[in-house]
Amino acid sequence: MTSTMTRPKTMAELRESGWQPRPVKDELRDNFIQALASGDELFPGIIGYEDTVIPEISNAIIAGHDMLFLGEKGQAKSRLMRALVQFLDPVIPYLDIPACAVHEDPYAPITRLGKDLVANHPMQDIPIAWWPRAERYAERLAPGTKFADIVGEIDPAKLASGHSMSAEEALHFGLIPRMHRGLFAMNELPDLDELVQVGLFNLLEERDVQIRGYPVNFDIDVLILFSANPSTYNRSGKVIPQLKDRIGTTIQTHYPRRREQGIEIMKQEADIGTDGEYPVLIPPFMEEIIEQVSIAARASKYIDQQSGVSARLSIANYRTMIANARQRSIRLGESPAVPRISDLGHLHASSLGKLELDMMGSSQMSDTQVIDAIIAEAIGFVFKEYVDEHGLDEIAEIFAKGVRIEVGDMLPSSEYANRLQRVPPVWDKAFEVNAAESDAVRASCVEFVLAGLYVTDRISRSQLHGRIEYEI
Repeated sequence: MTSTMTRPKTMAELRESGWQPRPVKDELRDNFIQALASGDELFPGIIGYEDTVIPEISNAIIAGHDMLFLGEKGQAKSRLMRALVQFLDPVIPYLDIPACAVHEDPYAPITRLGKDLVANHPMQDIPIAWWPRAERYAERLAPGTKFADIVGEIDPAKLASGHSMSAEEALHFGLIPRMHRGLFAMNELPDLDELVQVGLFNLLEERDVQIRGYPVNFDIDVLILFSANPSTYNRSGKVIPQLKDRIGTTIQTHYPRRREQGIEIMKQEADIGTDGEYPVLIPPFMEEIIEQVSIAARASKYIDQQSGVSARLSIANYRTMIANARQRSIRLGESPAVPRISDLGHLHASSLGKLELDMMGSSQMSDTQVIDAIIAEAIGFVFKEYVDEHGLDEIAEIFAKGVRIEVGDMLPSSEYANRLQRVPPVWDKAFEVNAAESDAVRASCVEFVLAGLYVTDRISRSQLHGRIEYEI
């Protein structure tokens, strides 16, 4: 039944096809096991979780558990929840009833409309439609969510039209009944109203719904997912114990364990082209510094670590760095555009709002000063790695001869070349780019060395109107 032309359109045709219903957790498990046995990539685009998070998700799916994704912001919690949709069947049949808010299982309807249709009509007259898996997932942000949004409520408009308050027709269905036979995700669980939490733990345990105490029970078939930040989830009173107890599996997410993984995520998610009319050549040390900024922020005493530092910081900064390098290339007619340290002066715009200062600390530094300090720390960390691995003595000797050099994000690369006519062979070895191939590449290498020498207290610098002058 892969073609829309061959899919059954009536109950009679559906029975002839041999289709059999499965609970959504069984459907998810069966398809996941098939993907696992086939050696398929289980979660495309998810990097760094192969040995930690993904095995826990795999166990939860096979165990048939509802799941809580517990982690700080920017740890792919929502992406992982949405990715579970791929393990649903491509389409499933449902009773084609325009007035019904639920995609009814043709063989086991749960609403009065569905039951009446199946009981009172011959199978060849019962219409069947098909529900694609992309529509079988819904999510909700907890703040401001009410019981009526999630479960349901008496609909005043339906009462006004003459329906009895005790009749099913008077109900407004919430998101969970509407996701019957699908997946429902609740983001930021600790911010959910306690009354709604009570409704959810009843759903998790009993799998039925009662609205306003009326004897209208729905045997809901749904996989429920949650996300939360550890700092609020573990705070006493934020999440009621009965709800915690009924969540089958808690999956702890984390930031990339290695910088190389962070760079891979950053480049994948930034998805910014470096070819075209104005190509960009990015030295490896510039990518390393951008990711190291996020790593340094996650360990900084000036940053509120409970809020976390999202991978979006690296992604936004990476795009800003490339944008400024490309802007310079367009303005000065240089090609390719090569990012340099002075481009990092524009990271304030893409970093502000993504870092929350630790207001309980004693530091009186402003947001801008904190960002400057973190960038300097990242430059120094990467620079020391290059010094330890490659040795930059020959390069340092050039600057030790009393060189005074001015740098800036809009300064032509030829200005650097005029000051450094000789390019030692160690440049190419150390920087993994051919520093002699163009003025722009040389300029980037020069700025990296100068900034590294400055942040390690080997040279001095002065700054005025966006231009920086270094002096031995």
